[in-house]
Amino acid sequence: MNAAPRSLFDKVWQSHVVAMREDGQALLGIDRHLLHEGSFHGFAMLDHAGRHIRRPELTFAVADHYVPTRDRARPIADPAIARMVRLLAENAARHGIAHFGLSDARQGIVHVVAPEQGITLPGLTLVCGDSHTSTHGAFGALAFGIGATEVAHVLATQMLWQRRPRTLRVTLDGALGAHVAAKDVILAIIARIGAGGAAGHVLEYDGAAIRALDMAGRMTICNMSIEAGARAGMIAPDETTFQWVAGRAYAPKGALFDQAVAAWRALPSDPGAAFDREVTLDAGAITPHVTWGTSPETALPITARVPEPRGAQAGEIRTMLDYMGLTPGMALQEIAIDRVFIGSCTNARIEDLRAAAAVLRGRRAVVPGLVVPGSTPVRAQAEAEGLDRIFREAGLEWREAGCSMCVGINGDLLAPGQRSASTTNRNFQGRQGPGARTHLMSPAMVAAAAVTGRISDVRQLQEG
Repeated sequence: MNAAPRSLFDKVWQSHVVAMREDGQALLGIDRHLLHEGSFHGFAMLDHAGRHIRRPELTFAVADHYVPTRDRARPIADPAIARMVRLLAENAARHGIAHFGLSDARQGIVHVVAPEQGITLPGLTLVCGDSHTSTHGAFGALAFGIGATEVAHVLATQMLWQRRPRTLRVTLDGALGAHVAAKDVILAIIARIGAGGAAGHVLEYDGAAIRALDMAGRMTICNMSIEAGARAGMIAPDETTFQWVAGRAYAPKGALFDQAVAAWRALPSDPGAAFDREVTLDAGAITPHVTWGTSPETALPITARVPEPRGAQAGEIRTMLDYMGLTPGMALQEIAIDRVFIGSCTNARIEDLRAAAAVLRGRRAVVPGLVVPGSTPVRAQAEAEGLDRIFREAGLEWREAGCSMCVGINGDLLAPGQRSASTTNRNFQGRQGPGARTHLMSPAMVAAAAVTGRISDVRQLQEG
């Protein structure tokens, strides 16, 4: 008798269930555990309980959230941040954990470093004390963020109790137009289903337009699954995935790699696999998108206007407009900006920097801004290609790798009331600093805003 067709999520989930409880929760085996500076709470819990780390060789520590992106030869000025960075190094050394610290040539943002080093692989379960762990689902892994208590639990047991989420498949048919990026795709998806539209679900992205994306684009889309309320995002592995993984430091080698690829080929969803919900979008209808409010779901095509406060959400829209300092009915392209930021775990890979540099080449930014690569290897590659020179000649700052202005907890901040064009994943109130106003968009769109001083349509800039 043939087994029922299974989805990518079903295959990964079922292969990691160790035990079931009467309340329906499953004990999952965890293949990879990623840590950053905020993990000191988890280590403290272990120390208090007198526990040891169960599988230190499956745990990886990366300094990224709080680290400075300039003057790294000097001691970290903030004593609290200096202590967190030091504790991460000390805890990693004490427990025999691989540590990518500030002096390590592999250091960067955890969700850039792990795929880059081959730590992230298809079919794995992967957790981290950070919501954007969903990034790693681009490889066909089940990856999600966890809290401090769960961090301690995984450190001690290499397992985690979880309730099975529902599934939502988003199919993107057709082909993307010129100058339309993965960031535009995920903003359009979130605008369609809402910031809570995927709550309690794992998103699986499928369709011709998804399969045409490179790994950087797939990581961008899975990264922002959490902004739709999803537990995780996943894309089935294919030849693009296998070629990207091959040769990475922690990836299987030789015959083991061939065996792994043979297993990974069985991961994509079976024809006829059931999903709890399905959504389909036409890729050809997606245009460059930007946000106007304080939620990623407020994304609109660049040709649109700021909405009027009407209907059931009138009060919420009015509150967002007041905070953002915008007038209903004004064209998005009339919005002037004060600064730009190119970086974050969403858009700081070499492909993102190339896209921004293609717009900035030979042009001058009329507003200041930061370009922060996602890892030290990305920074080195960008410099080898001369991208750093393009950014500097355009008048932008070229920094060291880290989370930087994405989260505003490391000294890279907007001033109150300043407006940024940003490649980050969240535009919440105060996300980039108290009173900061953030507009999310792709790296090319941020570059276009830099040279015009306002939110602009990159298609007109590049094609004109």
